[in-house]
Amino acid sequence: MVRQMRRLAAVLAGALATALLSLGTVGPASAAPKPAPAGVDITGVGLSAPLQLRAETQPAHVGAVIDQVNFLAGTGMAKGPKAADLGPKYTVVVLAGDTPKQTYDLYPKAIGGPRVYRPAKQPDGRKTSAGWFLGRLSMSETLRTAGVPLERQFDTVSGGVGGGERVLPEDTLDPAKDLDEALGDLQRLLLLNVGVMLTITVGLAGIALLIRRRTR
Repeated sequence: MVRQMRRLAAVLAGALATALLSLGTVGPASAAPKPAPAGVDITGVGLSAPLQLRAETQPAHVGAVIDQVNFLAGTGMAKGPKAADLGPKYTVVVLAGDTPKQTYDLYPKAIGGPRVYRPAKQPDGRKTSAGWFLGRLSMSETLRTAGVPLERQFDTVSGGVGGGERVLPEDTLDPAKDLDEALGDLQRLLLLNVGVMLTITVGLAGIALLIRRRTR
């Protein structure tokens, strides 16, 4: 009987130890990877070099520029304004980390209101249709504030045309949020490991007490 109890204690201790190790090693590895922070590159008239904006250092500007194209859905219009009516063109490339995802041509000074052109060929290789869209009325001021050399507009209202899904998830614009989530996950993992260790300790103590009573 004593041998059976000792054998049972050894099996139970091994099972609990295995569970603890699996929680400590598999838990972090199985966590979903965090999305890369967003960024935008802008090229066009008056810019001698690409204007590079990154969420880590300029989250407000990155979010505002992406907001100019995040509502584009469907096929858009097959034809846009005449070339003479478009005004200066600015190409915006949206990135996730260092990886280009989407590209758009913005015309903030187009006659009749800002325009956006979405090329069919996108840097991430996804299939889409080329099309023209009415842009937001805030396009010119958004680009100017971000660093594009455009004249200031005092009659620009907030918002304008838009709606629909975003180009990139909202949480990619907030690296601090990713850090908070990572720390929270680590804290929960540590608490779980401590709980398992306490369970093992109590279980072994109970088995030892039971064996001691049996051997008296």
